[in-house]
Amino acid sequence: MAAAAVDSAMEVVPALPEEAAPEIAGLSCLVNLPGEVLEYILCCGSLTAADIGRVSSTCRRLRELCQSSGKVWKEQFRVRWPSLMKHYSPTDYVNWLEEYKVRQKAGLEARKIVASFSKRFFSEHVPCNGFSDIENLEGPEIFFEDELVCILNMEGRKALTWKYYAKKILYYLRQQKILNNLKAFLQQPDDYESYLEGAVYIDQYCNPLSDISLKDIQAQIDSIVELVCKTLRGINSRHPSLAFKAGESSMIMEIELQSQVLDAMNYVLYDQLKFKGNRMDYYNALNLYMHQVLIRRTGIPISMSLLYLTIARQLGVPLEPVNFPSHFLLRWCQGAEGATLDIFDYIYIDAFGKGKQLTVKECEYLIGQHVTAALYGVVNVKKVLQRMVGNLLSLGKREGIDQSYQLLRDSLDLYLAMYPDQVQLLLLQARLYFHLGIWPEKVLDILQHIQTLDPGQHGAVGYLVQHTLEHIERKKEEVGVEVKLRSDEKHRDVCYSIGLIMKHKRYGYNCVIYGWDPTCMMGHEWIRNMNVHSLPHGHHQPFYNVLVEDGSCRYAAQENLEYNVEPQEISHPDVGRYFSEFTGTHYIPNAELEIRYPEDLEFVYETVQNIYSAKKENIDE
Repeated sequence: MAAAAVDSAMEVVPALPEEAAPEIAGLSCLVNLPGEVLEYILCCGSLTAADIGRVSSTCRRLRELCQSSGKVWKEQFRVRWPSLMKHYSPTDYVNWLEEYKVRQKAGLEARKIVASFSKRFFSEHVPCNGFSDIENLEGPEIFFEDELVCILNMEGRKALTWKYYAKKILYYLRQQKILNNLKAFLQQPDDYESYLEGAVYIDQYCNPLSDISLKDIQAQIDSIVELVCKTLRGINSRHPSLAFKAGESSMIMEIELQSQVLDAMNYVLYDQLKFKGNRMDYYNALNLYMHQVLIRRTGIPISMSLLYLTIARQLGVPLEPVNFPSHFLLRWCQGAEGATLDIFDYIYIDAFGKGKQLTVKECEYLIGQHVTAALYGVVNVKKVLQRMVGNLLSLGKREGIDQSYQLLRDSLDLYLAMYPDQVQLLLLQARLYFHLGIWPEKVLDILQHIQTLDPGQHGAVGYLVQHTLEHIERKKEEVGVEVKLRSDEKHRDVCYSIGLIMKHKRYGYNCVIYGWDPTCMMGHEWIRNMNVHSLPHGHHQPFYNVLVEDGSCRYAAQENLEYNVEPQEISHPDVGRYFSEFTGTHYIPNAELEIRYPEDLEFVYETVQNIYSAKKENIDE
């Protein structure tokens, strides 16, 4: 029997020279092993996809074991791209070899596009125009995203420019997907359960690179519900809420039983878990993101109310959201079912204030003004989300350090997804894009839409159209880039170079240089406002563009900078836009920055050698 098996295996092996006999014998022994043992060997992780391809071409037995939909290619796919396995159902038929090829191709396309972004968009702060390339890609989007994540997770301090653009592309792709989901969600009929879902979409859109899901947030809330049930059991062991199953939407009608639930909730949330309204840092966007509310156990009235509402509903208490001015509230009906109710038939709950229960008059006292009865009414999901996004929009307008105004852009996108014809917000969006110098074609589209909606905006629209068209023409006329040579006589006073880690003498911040001018190139108003004339050398000295560790970009006088004797990485979101690597002592410029400062790198090497090598020698001595 064994001999027959060996002969059978030999039949499919091409004739080889005599010295190859030991290999043939080894192959014969291999193919004669039980199938599960062969599979185990082929899936051990030591063989590459190319190895599997060669193995499967040796004989019929191994070819059958390495079939495209089998375990061997599935394991190859899993080992190479483990994060993708969650997208496949165990019961689905999958051609794993074909999936491997498609994923491999998507990865190559992703890297090709990422590599092109720096050359194409180096001079633009936000490379909006390049995203059309991504939208036209063939193949599953999840494969492209997975490659971007692989780039972001590359170890070490290299490939900084790749990571910079991979992050921007991934941000855009995920936001587009979330925005489409939100728009579909807004078309659905109102349902109390969807308050949380809508809030999660807002959270996801503003934090697209974070791993946020409704399932995970709901699981965290379920764990809080379990704690409330444990407390409730001590109050009333026969309480009907204790018999509710997960996913049930039953409501308790007796006020006393509802009150017991709220008492248990207040104890668990505010006494046991220490949730509280964030009075100390009220104007912080994190207070509006549900995943952060659960992590930090703090928020503002609307986010705390949505958490409170969700828990209460799961335990059978039909609370409703009230879009009360200046302070979001929940209302709890005290009237008889079916009776005609007015605002005095409700108790109003302040989730921000540890679940305190308020009367109508106490609500007015809370905000210090009299309000009409209409403002005590319940609001639907869309109105709740509108208020959340409105809060983010207000915070976005307060941005100072982040030059991309990302929060303002995100909140405008969300608001216009809900109310696409809001003329004033469309105008704000057009002005913002114009101010940032990004996406001029999009600016023109927005302005045309505004003109259609409200011809009365002709003045503001006309001004922006004219200047946007001028901007487009200027870009067409741009030829080449400005190259600054240290060897030029006009640059003789420049002492520092791009890539060096510096320290500001006056303010003490750490920074990295990404550009320089032989004299101050800012306007007279900036020079006056920054009190440059008070400097010993005034504005007639080199000035440097620097990325600061606090996330800001500054323009610093040479006399205010000095070498940082303990160089460290600068945690700034735009580092990768200018530099490809951090060496431990300095940054290496990427190809685009080096074109503009071709002689700086040699000076950097000399500086590093003189400063840091000398320091090391002194320490060794």
